[in-house]
Amino acid sequence: MANPRYEGTTASTGGPRPGAGFPAATEHQWRHLALAALRRSGDATESTLPEQVDELLAARTYDGLRVAALHTPDDPAPPPTGLPGQPPYVRGARASGGLVAGWDVRQRHVVDDPKTARTAILDDLENGAGSIWLAVGAPALPIDALPEALDGVRLDWAGVVLDPGEHFVVAADAWLKLLARQATGPVRPDGNLGADPLGWRARTGEATVLDGALRDVAAVGSRCAAEAPGLRAITVDATVYHEAGCSAAQELGCAAAAGVAYLRALTDGGLSVTAALGQVEFRYAATADQFGTIAKLRAARRIWARVADLCGAAHLGGQRQHAVTSAAMMTARDPWMNLLRTTVAAFAAGIGGADALTVLPFDHSLGQPDAFSRRLARNTQALLLDEAHLARVLDPAGGSWYVERYTEDLAQAAWDWFTDIETHGGLAAALDSGLVTDRIDQTWQLRAANIACRLDPITGVSEFPDPAEVLAPRRPAPAPVGGGLPVRRFAEAFERLRDRSDAHRAATGSPPTVFLAALGAPAAHGPRLGFATNLFAAGGIAVSTGSGADPGALADAFVASGSLVACVCGTDKAYAEHAGPVAEALRRAGARRVWLAGRDHQPGVDGYVHQGCDAVAALTTTLADLGVAQ
Repeated sequence: MANPRYEGTTASTGGPRPGAGFPAATEHQWRHLALAALRRSGDATESTLPEQVDELLAARTYDGLRVAALHTPDDPAPPPTGLPGQPPYVRGARASGGLVAGWDVRQRHVVDDPKTARTAILDDLENGAGSIWLAVGAPALPIDALPEALDGVRLDWAGVVLDPGEHFVVAADAWLKLLARQATGPVRPDGNLGADPLGWRARTGEATVLDGALRDVAAVGSRCAAEAPGLRAITVDATVYHEAGCSAAQELGCAAAAGVAYLRALTDGGLSVTAALGQVEFRYAATADQFGTIAKLRAARRIWARVADLCGAAHLGGQRQHAVTSAAMMTARDPWMNLLRTTVAAFAAGIGGADALTVLPFDHSLGQPDAFSRRLARNTQALLLDEAHLARVLDPAGGSWYVERYTEDLAQAAWDWFTDIETHGGLAAALDSGLVTDRIDQTWQLRAANIACRLDPITGVSEFPDPAEVLAPRRPAPAPVGGGLPVRRFAEAFERLRDRSDAHRAATGSPPTVFLAALGAPAAHGPRLGFATNLFAAGGIAVSTGSGADPGALADAFVASGSLVACVCGTDKAYAEHAGPVAEALRRAGARRVWLAGRDHQPGVDGYVHQGCDAVAALTTTLADLGVAQ
């Protein structure tokens, strides 16, 4: 018999039980409440049924995966995910926190001067970094300058990951000789020689002799295993595909195909499967899509565990992962917003189980990062590790129906793409045939359209820009290699428009300006006036405002503004009464184009700007009408 004294309490503490005293909610109630909210927002009509709510609220990823808004016990359960450190390694490649810090804080350096590199490297290592990611070979640090750049660095204490591009054989030889001279103990297990000829091929388009490059990989891997146990020879850098605009599944599938190609080369070169698996590390992009990044890293481990299983080494399939905050999501405009983007991305990478993490400095898109921005990048990770204690729990997202379902669906989509690549002869053949480029371009077109329409908003660039901002000066960074897959940034279309407007301002002394004809009282026209102001600011276009309803007075204000383009702003009711005459008066006053803020079609109006419109196209047209040079 129940004891009334303990009703509504927890058994362990006797305190209140969560939800005690409240009736249990049902799916039926949730759908009716959600439907009411959708009707208020205009996303559903009176004829919409509660059963349709799930589809209205479901999201679609760039891989076409359906992400439901509500998950219940009736949903199909994902397959077993095991435990951290055990196959299929979804919940983590290790059964403990690994390094004392939780994950390896890895700082990137792309400089061509060894003295500058040495100063920055020592500063990073003395202030929280655990390893260094160093670009070597033209146009970055000369390989023969490695001893000078690393003078004073304890190579058995600090891991060094090389990024040698096509020069990986020469770089490996120089590095192993340097280790033999300077290291006084075993090397840390987070170092890597960075051999990745397939990644170089994707980045540059150079059709190198693949058989020869893979034989070189095998030779470097064998030498690494023999001379520096614990050091890895190969980095599968999937960020090249991410920066070309691919989806998460495409990034994972290309990475798996590259990894399998290297496993074949290493085993053909005489290494066992066990040794070959121990020579490969994977590098992925972490974005501000928090749950997408968590699912991506978890799915990557599932895929690699499956590869290891097919190779007969299921117990060795714990993929080592290096996550890098996405360069594609970084902006040159309002760069301080990058601090928020990289913090979310770093949080997601940590929750997703990355073994090493690089946070790109907030000024990455402006040029060579300075000491202050590198410090902020380090401290982002220090805060997550030491104050948020993010690494104290392994796979905290595990068990979430949403995350588990997302992980499994993404892993399946990536495996399908990987097997498609293998069917076409492997990654090199898929790059040469254009298969990879074509698939990524299709995804980029979808992404670019969503960015242009601000369905994927970029704060500080496409939304809430600061027209008066002055870009911080930075020394130019070494020019990146190119010629292969394109290097894209999400903000590039809007930032090109801003660059045009800035050049116009510098040449003429004033910014390009649009006249806003505000109909009626401020309380009525305010929302659409604010929308139009924000929209035009995204293209670096200033606004001049005239208000009222008299066509003649608004036409006079338009002439006084000196603009050649006008935008009518008001309520739908005001449009019905005044938009036509006002538009006609503006045209007679010399307006080359008259926009209307909204969807309500009116006579005399040339085009419409509204939520979801192609903002890039509208801004491009406006700059052309204003005589702003390309």
